[in-house]
Amino acid sequence: MADYSHIEEKMNKTISVFEENLAEIRAGRANPAILNKIKVEYYGTPTPINQVAGISVPEARVILIQPWDASVLKEIEKEILKSDIGIHPNNDGKVIRLVFPELTEERRKEIVKDVKKLTEEAKISIRAIRRDGMDEFKAKQKAGEITEDELRGAEDSIQKITDKKVEKIDQISEAKEKEILSL
Repeated sequence: MADYSHIEEKMNKTISVFEENLAEIRAGRANPAILNKIKVEYYGTPTPINQVAGISVPEARVILIQPWDASVLKEIEKEILKSDIGIHPNNDGKVIRLVFPELTEERRKEIVKDVKKLTEEAKISIRAIRRDGMDEFKAKQKAGEITEDELRGAEDSIQKITDKKVEKIDQISEAKEKEILSL
């Protein structure tokens, strides 16, 4: 029995990255994941915001950032302004509030296009993993390690795994699109 776990593992990793990328898309609702890529200088080291401050979501469209060390407040504000999240931080001297505006219909459609693009990129990655997996088994068949029937069986199994993973990507994508359009 052939082992496809390494192929499935790579596909699962692709889906995880896809989900992380979707979480970072600003969809009108406050989601702390949009801060994941922003780092602040903290004692000379670029540090993720969530390691220098408490991040909470007190309301549906507000993120509250409360630094544990008040001296880093200005730095956090500066880095948020430099980032491309498109939200102006509101600094009251103790905490920073990020207030997410209501999305216009036009902006929602743009975000859905971004989601579709990420979805297609994830599917392309899955198909590339499928191709690599099939090439691996074709090489084994050429080297005489497996028979032609075993190769066909391997190709069928890899295709089934691929179909399941593509279906999962579609489900995740549809859920995100619904979330965006129903805000």
